[in-house]
Amino acid sequence: MQKKVLIILAEGFEEIEAMAPIDILRRADIDVTVAGLSGLEVTGGHGIKVLADKKLDNVNEEFDGLVLPGGSLGAENLAKSEKVKNLIKNMNEKRKVIAAICASPAVVLVPTGILYGKKATCYPGMEKEFLDNIKFTDESVVVDGNIVTSKGPATAVLFGVKIAEILSGKEKVKTVKSRMLL
Repeated sequence: MQKKVLIILAEGFEEIEAMAPIDILRRADIDVTVAGLSGLEVTGGHGIKVLADKKLDNVNEEFDGLVLPGGSLGAENLAKSEKVKNLIKNMNEKRKVIAAICASPAVVLVPTGILYGKKATCYPGMEKEFLDNIKFTDESVVVDGNIVTSKGPATAVLFGVKIAEILSGKEKVKTVKSRMLL
């Protein structure tokens, strides 16, 4: 059965942190739905406009994974959304994959409580937002249970590959990596 992932874009998102996982997950035959938090057209932090598949308000299906790109403004906008917070908590209760990169682990995930007792990473300097019971690690990509976190733009490909590996398996991802010259 084909796995399904939801990627939420909020105004000010870090473009490479969204595009790399979208591309890699689709290469791994994962059904990716890109949802705009406030509309179909979403402008990234560097002025690139992206057309989402749906508005988040129109997303009703179940997903195997959730990806939250960073960018400081994008992460702040995601964190302000009650729908995003509820989606994170609901997916965590079901042990679905929740992946956040850059500022999003600190700004979006920490307030939901799902990082308590976990190890995680984020954009350098943002770890000051981690509470005492969250173990910061300086690795590029960190997996702890169903949570995947990553540092930032330069780690976006590795982040996408790790999410694909978890959902599609090492053999599928081996082919994807080979075709990407990774």
